[in-house]
Formats: sequence, structure tokens, C-alpha cells
Amino acid sequence: MTSRIHENRKNNAKSLNKKVIILVLAILAFANVFAQHPTAFEVKVTGKGQPVILIPGYSCSGEVWSETVDHLKNKYELHVLTLAGFAGAKPIEDEEILKTVRDQIIQYVKDKKLKKPMLIGHSLGAFMTLWLNSTEPDLFGKGICVDGLPFISAIGKPEVTAESLRNNPQYNKQATINNFKAIPNEGYVKNTTKAMMYQVSDSVHARKIAEWSFKSDRKTLGSTIIEMSLTDLRQDISKIKSPILVMASVFGTKEASEKVYNEQYTLLPNKTIKVADSKHFIMYDQQEWFFNEVDAFLKS
Repeated sequence: MTSRIHENRKNNAKSLNKKVIILVLAILAFANVFAQHPTAFEVKVTGKGQPVILIPGYSCSGEVWSETVDHLKNKYELHVLTLAGFAGAKPIEDEEILKTVRDQIIQYVKDKKLKKPMLIGHSLGAFMTLWLNSTEPDLFGKGICVDGLPFISAIGKPEVTAESLRNNPQYNKQATINNFKAIPNEGYVKNTTKAMMYQVSDSVHARKIAEWSFKSDRKTLGSTIIEMSLTDLRQDISKIKSPILVMASVFGTKEASEKVYNEQYTLLPNKTIKVADSKHFIMYDQQEWFFNEVDAFLKS
């Protein structure tokens, strides 16, 4: 009898240990899946074919690419991002938000086993396109930079460096965040819509962009504009291996735009720079020209 009791206890212990091991493995598997899920951006996948990642600009939703998605979805698999904290997407608390976005996009590509995904980015998204391609030159395919620069703070001042700006009060991150938080909600969309008319010709689009800005987290708005302003990619872009199409808007004159863009992109090896007769949101203002250029470049 004693022997049988001992044997039963032994079997029960084995059974319990087995259950504990299964439970631990299940928890680890769940934790691994959770860890791989991106928190620095939301993503919507549309279409089939060669993968293309579309990155919106500052404060914008991935919806900024809606017409582009409709144009491309029958030929490509489109991964449309909305960055954390922008346009109502949940913010993250990281000290360097854009660096986290960069790292998580790289991890997303690896986790999804995307083969040489091409990148299309507008403004801040164009900056991110350059950052991704220079950080992991063998991971990404062609890139399209829509009115974005390697170092926004050096427009017209090529001698400026990130280091020279770090102690400038104008580039203080916390002060900038506080300034954004202090903007009253009342009149925000109306005033921002007026401001956006300098960046897009159509008032309906201007209001939509203003609404995305209103829905954005104020801390994220302040933090990311300073992070981008203090990150100089002009040297790093020399590492990029894939062809890059750069679309520029008009800064006063086409000649002035060509000068600024050629200064900033000097070290980019395989580039094509084209100036559109357009304000900042080229995919809205010159849609037919934009689609033609995108189609020709992605096919080439």
C-alpha cells in the first residue's frame, strides 16, 4: 500500500511538472509574440506583390497615402504606417521616439520576412526612408523621398551641424513639448488649416491634415520635431546601396529647390532628384505627375 501511494505521488508530481513546463512555454511564446508586435507604429496591409512600406509625414495619418494605395494596390503589397502619437495613434514614452520607430520598422521587416521592401516616405517619412536605408543598406530596396531632407536644420545653411545646435534654446526638447501642450484646443483646427494652405493647395486636404495634427499627442509633436532637427544624415546616406528617387517641392523657385536638394543629397550615391511644380504635399498637389514618376521608378 505504501509503495502504491508513493508511486501515485510520483506520477502526480510528474504530471504537475509537465503542466508547469507547458504553461511556462505557453507564457514564453505569448511574450515572444507580444514583444515582436510593433508599438511605435500602426500598420495596414493592402494588395499583393512586391512589398512597399509607406511612411507618412509629421503628424499625419497613413490615410495621407489613400490615393497612392488605390493606385498601387493591384501591383504591390502595401504596408501603410501611422507612427505612434500621430493622428490618434497611441503614443509611446520612449526618450527617442524616432529611433524607436526606425528600429521597430527594421524588426518588422525581419519578422515578416519581407524581401527587399521598397520605401515611400513623405517629409518626416522621407527622412525615415533615408535613415532606414542607411542603417540597413542590404535590407531595403528602392526608396522614394517625397519632399524630405537628410538634415532639415541645414536648409540654406549647409555649414550647420547637429552638434552646433544642441545648446541652442530653440532646439530644447522639453521647452518645445511645453509649447505644443500650451496651444489651446479652441481654434486649433481652424488656425492649422490656414497654416497648411502654405503646404497644400486644396483646402479640404489642408483641413484633413489639421485634424490629424489636432488628434496627435502634443508631447510626440514636440519630441519628434526636435529629434529630426538634431539628426544629421548627410554623411550616413553615403552608405545607401539602393536607388533613391527624391521629389522636391518649390522653395521660392525651382532653381532654389535644386540648389538645396543637391547640397543636402551630395553624398547619396544612386539618386535622381526631380523638382515638382508643387507645394509640400506633392502627392496631393501634382497627383498625376507623382503617380507617373512613382510608376516609372518602381518598375525600372
